[in-house]
This record gives sequence, C-alpha cells and structure tokens, in this order.
Amino acid sequence: MKYMKATLVILSLASATISHAAENKTIRLATTTSTYHSGLLDHLLPEFKKDTGYSVEVLAAGTGKSLRMGENGDVDLVMTHAPKAEAKFVDNGFGVLPRKLMHNDFVVVGPDSDPAKIAGGKDVVIALTSIASYNATFVSRGDDSGTHKKELNLWAQTTIEPDFGGYKAVGQGMGPTLNMASELQAYTMTDRGTWLAYQNKLDLKIMVEGDKRLFNPYQVILVNPSRYPDINYQGAKTFSDWLVNPKAQSMINNYKRHNEQLFVADAIAQ
Repeated sequence: MKYMKATLVILSLASATISHAAENKTIRLATTTSTYHSGLLDHLLPEFKKDTGYSVEVLAAGTGKSLRMGENGDVDLVMTHAPKAEAKFVDNGFGVLPRKLMHNDFVVVGPDSDPAKIAGGKDVVIALTSIASYNATFVSRGDDSGTHKKELNLWAQTTIEPDFGGYKAVGQGMGPTLNMASELQAYTMTDRGTWLAYQNKLDLKIMVEGDKRLFNPYQVILVNPSRYPDINYQGAKTFSDWLVNPKAQSMINNYKRHNEQLFVADAIAQ
C-alpha cells in the first residue's frame, strides 16, 4: 500500500511537471540591441501574442552575449547578426533550425565638421583608413556584439590595428555608443535601424553608406533541446515559425521610422 501511494505521488508530480511544461506560455529570447532599440520587437510581439497566446521575455544584449546565453541554456532562442559566430553556435551543437529572417545595413556616422574628410564616401575601408590617418575620434561599441564583430572585421581589411589615439572602445550598446559619439563629436559605426531611431537626438550625420561590406543579415536560431531539455522548445519553435511566415515578414518590411524602412524581410524568398 505504501509503495502504491509513493507511486501515485511520483506519477502526480510527473503529471504536474508535464502539465506545467505544456502550459509554459513564456518564451525567452536573447537578441541584439538593434532589434530592441529600433522598436521592431515592440512592433511584432503584441501581434505574436494575439495570434498564439505566447509572451516573449526579451533579453537585449550584443550578439556575443546573446549566443553565450543560448550556449548556457538561459534562453529558448536567439536572434542575432553575426554569421560566423552563428555558424559556430550551430556547429558546436548549441543551436538548431537556423533561419534567415531579415537584413538591414550598417552606416558610418560622424560630426558635421568631418575631420577625416570621409563624407559621401562609398568605401568603408577607405573611410576607416582615413579616420585612423587623421587620428580622429572613433567610438567603438567594444562589447563583442554583432556590430563590434563587423567593425573589427572591417578594420582587419584596412591592415590598421584599431589602437590609435582617437580610438575608444566603450563596452556599451548601440544607443549609448551613439550618444557618446555625439557628445564627443566622433565617428562610429551603427546599424541603420538604431540610427533611425536615435538620429533626431544626435548631432551626427551619415558619412558612409552603400558599401556591400556593410550588409547586415539577421538569423533566428533555436537552442538545442537535446542539450537543454527544460527549455521551452515548443514555444521557441512557434515563435520562429511565426517570424518567417508571410504575415510577420510583411510586418517587418512595413516597419518604418521617420518614413524609412528599417529592415528587409528575407524569409519570404526561402
């Protein structure tokens, strides 16, 4: 009889655990500050909740930190923009079902005085070389984000080490980095979405844009449930499926700030 009672208790607890998992309507998303500061997630998430009943808890960090949260099983999926780091994340067994989601681009912004004389340029490598040659102030995020990774990749193409006197790595997100660049009348590199969200508050202008090397693709990747069985894989899969469906992709294309489109949806073409 005692064994029967114990078995019933165990089965009851197991049933409660399964029920709790089935009823988990919160999804943990680690994503870049660009999707957060641009307002895109505020545009998408209420509609997702209305369609599915799921709420999304957003942890906005740089791509490096977001992927580490995925590696540690602290989130259910990631939305990032650093292709090489994302490929490593999947290859090492931390992520599954990577999907192209959207893209925008980076721009180099700077003060109207333009001490490095780069305004209107279309070659970002030439622009960075000029900034270093003039020892102009350049504010880097310095935070292992997708933007920081892209910036370091571009510096590598100049063959110049970003350690000249005017180079300042601040370890901050894109919004604070833009604010600091404006205060210092310095150059920086930013994703266009965050730039459009902040530009009216800044004393900066776009200096360089249009170089194909400034292309900025985003992916959504689920955390591997075989590595972390307790994550909300079903919720994450539901969110990923919703993001790449025509409705959400249309919402991404139609999202604008200051009458400019911030992101171009990529999943429709897949």
